[in-house]
Amino acid sequence: MTDPDAPGGTLAERLAANTTARRRLLSEADWQTIDGSIRALAATGVRDAVLRPGQRAPDFELPNADGRVVRSAELRARGPLVVKFYRGGWCSYCNVEVRALMAVLGEIRALGGDMVAITPELPDEAARMTEKHGLEFEVLSDLGNSVARRYGLVWTLPDNVRAFYGRIGLDLQRSNGDSSWELPIPGNFVIAPDGTLLEVFADPDYRVRQEPADVVAAVRRGAAAGAGPT
Repeated sequence: MTDPDAPGGTLAERLAANTTARRRLLSEADWQTIDGSIRALAATGVRDAVLRPGQRAPDFELPNADGRVVRSAELRARGPLVVKFYRGGWCSYCNVEVRALMAVLGEIRALGGDMVAITPELPDEAARMTEKHGLEFEVLSDLGNSVARRYGLVWTLPDNVRAFYGRIGLDLQRSNGDSSWELPIPGNFVIAPDGTLLEVFADPDYRVRQEPADVVAAVRRGAAAGAGPT
């Protein structure tokens, strides 16, 4: 069986291994809550609100883990910019994906691109995420999910999921610094230097993530074309 912490294997295989490991830790009732909430979220048509390739990507200015403001317009002006929205450092699936993306950062930068990750968590939590995984790309704090909302990713946790998180000791109000109980759908957006969205991947099932090789391929196409959807 693939180890979710091992460097080999596809991201999908490592995420599946993470699910297997998680199922050993949680009750069947908890998994029914998780699976049911994912199905209910998908049924709302939330995916329809997500920005699409060819549309303009909203520019943003957000603080990094050190409190310095990072401007997307400055980063994308240099080459294709990968913007990774994730739920938080507490999310095991986000941790697996972020490590996988870190492994292809060199390829992205060799193509003239760059990458940032965006979380609704406070800067201190972003700093912990950066240190934990030795991340060399910026991790930005989107307090109140203001940027994620403009990308069409925000949803509100239902009461049964809030209760489940409380039972396992997950305090989103502390880590996010608000009481909204909102999270972003995990998503990847590749933005051209002119601000056009080249590639979009966002799935209401947070256990499904885009393969890093596909992210690199989108950056490569964007670097070759200069701008425009792929």
